[in-house]
Amino acid sequence: MTTKEIENKSKSLNYDKALEYWAEIPATLDGVLGGFGHISDEDILGSTLFLRSIMSLEKAPGTKTALDCGAGIGRITKHLLTNYFDRVDVIEPDEKFINSILDYVGENKHKVGSLYQVSLQDFNPERKYDLIWNQWVLGYLKDNDLVNFLSNCRESLSENGILIVKENVTSSGKAEMDPTDSSVTRTLKQFLKIFKSAKLKRIKQCKQLNFPNGIYPVYMFALICDKN
Repeated sequence: MTTKEIENKSKSLNYDKALEYWAEIPATLDGVLGGFGHISDEDILGSTLFLRSIMSLEKAPGTKTALDCGAGIGRITKHLLTNYFDRVDVIEPDEKFINSILDYVGENKHKVGSLYQVSLQDFNPERKYDLIWNQWVLGYLKDNDLVNFLSNCRESLSENGILIVKENVTSSGKAEMDPTDSSVTRTLKQFLKIFKSAKLKRIKQCKQLNFPNGIYPVYMFALICDKN
């Protein structure tokens, strides 16, 4: 499949259809994980190990501010980001999800900062972030919008700031559309092309371990501003 054909798949994404799909999904762990709530603990463990490796870098990010993109009910905010950062802002377009975040986060809700009810393609960062976390959400963006969003994130990174992408990656070598929620699962090669277009440099990459068979491989990428 050519690059042009892959990009054409993302062009067919329908943002309204995706919002309508999630509007019908309950604000539960199983709901936001598409019926795979049982993998949450293993997912958080993999993310924690990856984040620890990032925080141990010679030029590690600060620990003041993080941004959770497409946060759902706040699963990553609660179980990961509030353990490492003083303040966690949240982007989530679905009203019922964003309204459930503070209750879900619970005892660390005082660390939750701004709640932005907006789609990623329409988000304009208001402050600098030490870490920006994107997980299982970038498949809803068309290629051009994704490059623009990642570029905006790059510009909002603080000194030594890092952008994390954790997403499904096809093992077939071809981009795959899901018409149910209007999302696309990209290839590894396409992700790398998009990162380059957004002037982001990959400094670390890791595959999530111990997920059940029959689901997409999941990769984590740590990205910084490419100054070249």
